[in-house]
Amino acid sequence: MRIAVLGTGMVGQSLGRRLVETGHEVRMGSRSAGGEKALAFVAEAGEGASEGTFADAAAWGEVVVNATGGLVSLEALAAAGEENLAGKVLLDISNPLDFSEGFPPKVVQPDGRSLGEQIQSAFPEARVVKTLNTMNADVMVHPRQLSGPHSVFVAGDDADAKAVARDVLVGFGWEADEVVDAGGIAAARGLELYLPLWLSLMGSFGTPSFNVAVVRAG
Repeated sequence: MRIAVLGTGMVGQSLGRRLVETGHEVRMGSRSAGGEKALAFVAEAGEGASEGTFADAAAWGEVVVNATGGLVSLEALAAAGEENLAGKVLLDISNPLDFSEGFPPKVVQPDGRSLGEQIQSAFPEARVVKTLNTMNADVMVHPRQLSGPHSVFVAGDDADAKAVARDVLVGFGWEADEVVDAGGIAAARGLELYLPLWLSLMGSFGTPSFNVAVVRAG
């Protein structure tokens, strides 16, 4: 597939490289074309990688990944263009974390609504799936580095969009039964609220290389 990755930070770069490795074409989107990080991504990822503005990438992509900082995601997606997101699967992996008052951060959910829900409301024709926001970038794209089964969540109102997300995750190396359907996009509330605990555990463990597993009876 042609996949637009919006955001040139560590998460966007990690996802972009892995998507190219697993056979996808990737266009990295940023506020302005020709940025240092985006060009470095293209040079490293090689054939199948390109870069442009948020709007360039979103218009080109069949699937769009929001890997921007959660506090600026709505602004970045507006720059990408509502018309460029309409009808497309939009994988939202961002977290709206506010560190302005120190640690642990506040999760910014106005009126109790998750960022995932806000994105779906602001771009109603996009098919938003919240996923991959509950772990660090390396575990996202190389899940088999951890021993034993562990879980990645998908949440969204469109079943076909969640199936596309599942296919991307399995391509990264997730087992099909490790992909846990958390329900509709409202489930993004809990997925985002997990992040302060994740950050505390990272401090306790001294490493971000961990994840959680959902264990079911029977």
